[in-house]
Amino acid sequence: MRSQSRRTRAAIATALAGGMLLTACAGAGGSSGGDGESVNVLMVNNPQMVELQRLTADNFTEETGIEVNFTVLPENDVRDKISQDFASQSGQYDVATISNYETPIYARNGWLHELDPFLADDADYNEEDILEPMRLSLTGEDGKTYAQPFYGESSFLMYRKDVFEELGLEMPEQPTWDEVAEFAATVDEERSDMKGICLRGLPGWGELIAPLTTVVNTFGGTWFDEDWNAQLTAPEFVEATEFYVNLVRDHGQSGAAQSGYAECLNNMTQGNTAMWYDATAGAGSLEAEGSPVQGDIGYVPAPVKETESSGWLYTWAWGMQKASENTDNAWKFISWASSQGYEELVGETSGWSNVPAGKRASTYENADYQADAEAFYDVTFRAISEAKPDDPGVQPRPAAGIQFVGIPEFTDLGTRVSREISAAIAGQQSVEEALEKAQAAAERVGEGYQD
Repeated sequence: MRSQSRRTRAAIATALAGGMLLTACAGAGGSSGGDGESVNVLMVNNPQMVELQRLTADNFTEETGIEVNFTVLPENDVRDKISQDFASQSGQYDVATISNYETPIYARNGWLHELDPFLADDADYNEEDILEPMRLSLTGEDGKTYAQPFYGESSFLMYRKDVFEELGLEMPEQPTWDEVAEFAATVDEERSDMKGICLRGLPGWGELIAPLTTVVNTFGGTWFDEDWNAQLTAPEFVEATEFYVNLVRDHGQSGAAQSGYAECLNNMTQGNTAMWYDATAGAGSLEAEGSPVQGDIGYVPAPVKETESSGWLYTWAWGMQKASENTDNAWKFISWASSQGYEELVGETSGWSNVPAGKRASTYENADYQADAEAFYDVTFRAISEAKPDDPGVQPRPAAGIQFVGIPEFTDLGTRVSREISAAIAGQQSVEEALEKAQAAAERVGEGYQD
């Protein structure tokens, strides 16, 4: 992997530190991180994090005497707030939720505490239990560990077993994208009340671009070659994008250009689509008590073409701010919130279906978890275990990442490109026109990394 030039690093740090100051969010909770009796945590407001907040006082604080001051914000707001605080190194927050996208970037900029010394001294934490792809995704370019996962996910294909049986279709254990397209066409032809597949078309680097990039990878394409030459008009990238756009236009949900994860989850839950390719996290909702399709869904690995696997890798993880003067208490919180013991606590108090899974091998060996997640736990485990964030395609890459390119500029670049491709899904332009515009934007980013 090529290292960034000093000028590029300085520009990134300035942009992040300055730009993120424009976002104003509600302040931190409670006292400063240096008082030794509390820890300040900034985190995203998803259900599993809210559950953590509910359990903290009666368990972590009761056991350690350390109070946790939580600031909980929606995803877009929390990303901006974290970038603001960590870029300025104000030390207002000791710990924050960051993903495997931000971790290497923050580490490179010197915004995170290395966690290896804490891991070496904590015999109870059992780092080896963390799934290897998760461990690797949370290391820096120097090979050191900078975050610990709270939960993780990959992607897979979900399909209606009953509909496939009705139509005489047999889903392979490892489907190809060509097979998926044939299945979608058959369902579309035979079932007037159901579309063949749901795929994200909503603009956003974390919406449309996530599944599309996994398709690009397995079709043999890449955003950049190892010399940072943009490849969005290369034949493989074009073929993958045309396949994705045509599949969702011909056999996908109505309003596809405005459909993201939430809309596809709703379509699958309401029985409006026969297949859905998306995050493994979706299975929990489909199999939840009261779901109209509970027990009707089958789960298989992400479809492939030129690669053996193609599922993405994502985790919400705990990072410790470099400026924190409260590191011991911060680590105690991180190690508790990411521990096997915490997962057992959730399983016993809230049900095993609510466990923040996707990170520990022991979870997938737990009989109680297996019983609650029988339909999908094994496929999810294999998807995460087989993910290759450093080698997701057929050629060398200049930056890590499966469904993203691990550089700060990708949030803007991916969003820009997604708008063009979403417009192609909406029929407002051709894929060729969309990728010509996208290539120009990618070239500008690539040039900034070339010597």
